[in-house]
Amino acid sequence: MATKQPLVLLVDDEEDLCLLMQMTLSRMGIKTHLAYRVEQAKKFFTEFQYDACLTDLNLPDGNGLDLVKHVTQNYPNTPIAVLTAYGNMDTAIAALKAGAFDFVSKPVNQTHLDQLIQKALNRPQPEQEAAETALENKLLIGRSAPIQQLRIALKKIARSQAPVFITGESGTGKEVVANLVHRLSNRSEGPFIAINCGAIPTELMESELFGHKKGSFTGATQDKQGLILSAHGGSLFLDEIAELPLSMQVKLLRAVQEKKIRPVGSDQEIDVDFRVISASHQDLELLVQQGRFRQDLFFRIHVMDIVLPPLRERGQDILLLANHFIQKISQEWELPAKSISSRAEQFLLQQYFPGNVRELRNIIERAITLSDDETIDLAHLQTAPLRSPILAPAASLSAPEDVEYVQQSPSPTMSSKKLPPEGLERYLENIEKEVLLNALNLTHWNRTLAAKKLGMTFRSLRYRLKKFGLDTEDDE
Repeated sequence: MATKQPLVLLVDDEEDLCLLMQMTLSRMGIKTHLAYRVEQAKKFFTEFQYDACLTDLNLPDGNGLDLVKHVTQNYPNTPIAVLTAYGNMDTAIAALKAGAFDFVSKPVNQTHLDQLIQKALNRPQPEQEAAETALENKLLIGRSAPIQQLRIALKKIARSQAPVFITGESGTGKEVVANLVHRLSNRSEGPFIAINCGAIPTELMESELFGHKKGSFTGATQDKQGLILSAHGGSLFLDEIAELPLSMQVKLLRAVQEKKIRPVGSDQEIDVDFRVISASHQDLELLVQQGRFRQDLFFRIHVMDIVLPPLRERGQDILLLANHFIQKISQEWELPAKSISSRAEQFLLQQYFPGNVRELRNIIERAITLSDDETIDLAHLQTAPLRSPILAPAASLSAPEDVEYVQQSPSPTMSSKKLPPEGLERYLENIEKEVLLNALNLTHWNRTLAAKKLGMTFRSLRYRLKKFGLDTEDDE
């Protein structure tokens, strides 16, 4: 059976540009119809079934955004992309938020046009959709309302080429969701490059992201490909993007907007095709107001939002995840899978989980280690932090009576009429050391998470741990 020839509608009042794009797509084996006005394009949609549409935003009888909204609402299976004037990013972002699949700037670059149309035509088949549903169920475990809503949003967001920004508390699974967006998209065959922006030393950041040429600086003994170029054809995940220095934010903005990078020491730019997915547990809008994050970069990456719910709002998902971690960890450690007693389940359901899913995994891992039989019981969960009495709802379950809890020692205090005998500097160091130890104990010595809870960078925490002789590992 012959393959159906794709049909694309091109909408622009510049006839020469329409003909040029028509010739380009014809060489790709794609049939096209041309429309020069919004109403003409809408009429074509009532007569033909299009595989994709590309429209200008400035048309004689109206705004192309109206056509974007019309197609998105009435023909949701037809991806629509937009043409924008060079540098007019505000309009492009408005189109993406209205439902546009992607955008291409004028003058139209033939390579960019080819890539855009190929991605638009790469729609999932029924068997692929079934595989994607199975993948969602595997990576996004849970049946709660917030997770069901997240699944619906992910399917829509994954089909777009628009930048995605993921926010949520530490430990809610931002990288897992970013990976899922990539694997559900038409870039799934390309690479998924994840970068923790807070883990790269400032002096190495430009080289790590953009690459460098041999001899460009001391120690550059050979050419190096940067991580952004490694994401060519796929997705680039920038975790904790708020940690980027302002100087790097400028360079990243150009890379995201123009899809071009310049390696350190090079006088030539390199075209790179990637979708940017970013995440942070910090409030970027507040950082913009404080002058710590560029407003133009904020608007460029903040097109599609994903807000991850904290674990404490996911109800019975806590037990689903606990059993999932038991199965996974037992398999990794080559141990028989254990079950959770009903008392232990009730205990877990009462927790506040400030570290969210990551903390739950740590608790289960420790419980498996402590349990010598086939059941995880209360005794194996005693070190888990109780739900905060201030934040817990009044109707929450009471703690089991036979569980003992360790009282936290109060922070060092001093009468206002006395001076510290050890001196002010030593006194403050003792307070700082205790705060660090409390954060590390709360996060089960996960230093990256401890740094986030203390509102400092990982490098700053590492420095303080070394200062107090608490840094027992060479690498994180």
